[in-house]
Amino acid sequence: MLRALLTLGFCAGAVVAAPVSGSAIDSSNTPLRLAIQLTIAAMVPMLFVTMTPFLRISVVLHFLRQALGTQTVPSNQVIIALSALLTVLSISPQLSAIYQGVIEPYNKGTMSEEQAFLAGGTQMKSYMVPYLGEKEIAMMLRVSRGPAPKTPADLAFPVIAGAYMLSELKSAFKIGVLLYMPFLIVDLIVSAVIVTLGMIQLPPVMVSAPFKILIFVIADGWTVIIDAVMKSFEVVR
Repeated sequence: MLRALLTLGFCAGAVVAAPVSGSAIDSSNTPLRLAIQLTIAAMVPMLFVTMTPFLRISVVLHFLRQALGTQTVPSNQVIIALSALLTVLSISPQLSAIYQGVIEPYNKGTMSEEQAFLAGGTQMKSYMVPYLGEKEIAMMLRVSRGPAPKTPADLAFPVIAGAYMLSELKSAFKIGVLLYMPFLIVDLIVSAVIVTLGMIQLPPVMVSAPFKILIFVIADGWTVIIDAVMKSFEVVR
């Protein structure tokens, strides 16, 4: 996990270093370099949450919890921990490539700070591009008021990052709708039975929740859903 955060820190540097890569900044200006490094460190959690599979996985797990009707079970801490673990496992090949091709040369002094930042950002761009939707890219280009690139590799990092977030949210909500449907059917059946029996004052949730949990456990729901979510990333690749 520490290596993953360190790797994402170099990728975050691409966002900070890109606007100033062509400017003449005195490398001996320690306060400025320190400010940039602190900014990069602060961006690591944001990158991990928004520019990795963490975004889709965490949203899907929250939808699942709402569909089950268990309110706060599992807790937010458990959902975040599970999403973070699955994220690191999912992008471990990319993180290893960045660590070996960027961080290690930088630590050995064979690669400058700016080169390391740009190389890390390029690696992240190559990871996110396959998941981008055309509508999301067009919208972000319109917002940025930038020229249309000839190839996806020519897209600016902020455009790719914004389009990736929107595409992942769209995918997560599509999966969430599919998750809700079976549990919604159970709720409708239970409500119809309660109304038929004349027990109108009995909340349907009190009756349907145990049945939904029972069906979910019998179907080995956690394994099935996590496996389906992780396979959704493989389909794009």
